[in-house]
Amino acid sequence: MHPNNAFRGVEGSDPLDEIAAITFARIFAVTPEGPRVAHAPVLRTGPDRLRFHLANYNALARVIDGATALIVAEGPNGYLSANWYADVRGAVPTWNYVAVEAEGTVAALDRAALIDLLDGLSATLEPRVGEDWTRAKMEAPRFEAMLNAITAFEMTVTATRTTYKLSQNKSAAEAERLIAAMAAQGDAATAEAMRKARG
Repeated sequence: MHPNNAFRGVEGSDPLDEIAAITFARIFAVTPEGPRVAHAPVLRTGPDRLRFHLANYNALARVIDGATALIVAEGPNGYLSANWYADVRGAVPTWNYVAVEAEGTVAALDRAALIDLLDGLSATLEPRVGEDWTRAKMEAPRFEAMLNAITAFEMTVTATRTTYKLSQNKSAAEAERLIAAMAAQGDAATAEAMRKARG
């Protein structure tokens, strides 16, 4: 995470809610072959709980049960040209971004919990794209076969770390200039995050 405390967080935000809102995350852990990462949607299921599933042949799936892992979710982000600053002579290019980390111990879950996780992910994600898919639309044998190929896991979160590097350390006039430039590049999400970070 970024060392500057100005970028540590946004007042009133819950890091695990941020992960849930972003949903898609990277899961890092150490395997006998070295560090590995998996990519999966993550669902918040309690005050300090995050659930995800992995394909059984994934390198992490074989070793993550009982291990300490790191979940990283990345929010809006974008490149800022030094040309966008009022005084380009004292500016350098940089990158604005939102990143949230959750660290904790992971445990494998049973088949019933896996089904609950899949149902929860569908219930969360389908409305975001204006759809209504559920597993009831699948042939039961196909669903069962797919269940056999994946495992659900739950992280008990013991620590969170956040970076909201969104030009909070700039003057209001400079920040407005940067936000306008970011929006003009078509990056509305990062521009909006920059606005929100200023309160």
